Amino acid sequence: MIMELSVAAATAVVGYDLMTGHPLARSGRHRILRGIGMTGSAAAGDTQAEIYTGERRSGVVYNSGTGFPNRDHIKNAGNVFIKLGDPLRLNITDAPATNPINVILDIQEL
Repeated sequence: MIMELSVAAATAVVGYDLMTGHPLARSGRHRILRGIGMTGSAAAGDTQAEIYTGERRSGVVYNSGTGFPNRDHIKNAGNVFIKLGDPLRLNITDAPATNPINVILDIQEL
């Protein structure tokens, strides 16, 4: 399943979870995070988010360009297993300078 989200730069401050309020932040089913892409802000590489599954840090992603992401922006996440009920979090560690930050996720529900 492909899932997209967009968060305003003024909201996506350091420490903010981009998954806040998103229906797939938690699920009653096991999931596999297969891929992730992040774009937006003013320039490629100026925004960073840490990926957490449950309480485990599962990776780091930078925005790879401006605008809205498509399938070409998705990086392999290594098939990260997310237990049912565990949250998927994308915590901002380097905030976007301007413009919304946009994320595309490739998630498989089991």
